[in-house]
Amino acid sequence: SVLYLAPFRYSSLGLALCRRLLEEDGRIHLCIACRDTLKSQATRDLILADYPDAQVSTVEVDVGSLASVLRVARELRCRFQHLDFVYLNAGIMPNPQVNFKALWHGLFTGKALHMLTTAEGIMTQTDRLNGDGLQEVFATNLFGHFILVRQLESLLCGNEKPSRLIWTSSSNARKAAFSLSDYQHANGQESYSSSKYATDLTSVVLNRKCNKQGLYSSVVCPGLVMSNMTYRILPIFIWKLLMPVMWLIRFFAKTYTLTPYNGAEAHVWLFKQKPEYLDALVKYHSCTSGLGKNYVETRKIDVDEETAEKFYQKLLELEKQALERYSDLD
Repeated sequence: SVLYLAPFRYSSLGLALCRRLLEEDGRIHLCIACRDTLKSQATRDLILADYPDAQVSTVEVDVGSLASVLRVARELRCRFQHLDFVYLNAGIMPNPQVNFKALWHGLFTGKALHMLTTAEGIMTQTDRLNGDGLQEVFATNLFGHFILVRQLESLLCGNEKPSRLIWTSSSNARKAAFSLSDYQHANGQESYSSSKYATDLTSVVLNRKCNKQGLYSSVVCPGLVMSNMTYRILPIFIWKLLMPVMWLIRFFAKTYTLTPYNGAEAHVWLFKQKPEYLDALVKYHSCTSGLGKNYVETRKIDVDEETAEKFYQKLLELEKQALERYSDLD
């Protein structure tokens, strides 16, 4: 069974990945987890229109709400005995802003290509507290997923077949944006980058602790995909003006995958690999050549394992507080 956790839209990475997974193996049971029931049902209908014999089910969950995560975990434990893959792709980037002054400066310092491929130094976001008193980006992009994984351990660990976690990280996951003393990133303007770096840290520790129990974790970067999240960064008409330039940039920046189909390349590649042969300390990047050929590139994750362990302990402390608060739902 494959659990795919994501916001679903008609042109999303989620829909493209679901279709590509069924192209690889039409026998899988695909479970779509989404906070919008109508959209997940519409996505299910689109998938079944192309793959009428596919097994596709849905569950409703908002990973930014601990109560919702605990409820869906209980539902999934009732529905399934084992999960082969869990794709952890849900995420938000609230109120993104582009620093055009920094971008302009980058054009004259030789850093433009690096800035355009990682958004380093040119992207900021504003964050807020959610209903659980957590920073919204941290809660949605990482902590809700972490709680779900912990709650589904009986379906993921200690079974005859291995289970796989595949987290959608980003090339924007930067060590400089993350701080152990402010791991929820309450005091900065790069909450998205911080949450993605925290994702990398979490995956590294999970491998160290869970591989012997048959649970393997990987992080991927889909590259720059034109999606609803991307379109919120700039007005759509500007993106349309930029598209010819972006197709040209792809000859120099292979992570400009641009389409959801291309962006899902690393996710699908990992679906076909034996987990015991994968490197727990690399990130798998979806890449597209200037001529449109898709491939996967591996890059070392810039993590300090001691920092990763300390962060993991902070997650466990926060988990304990959350479960005490929602003890009736655990």
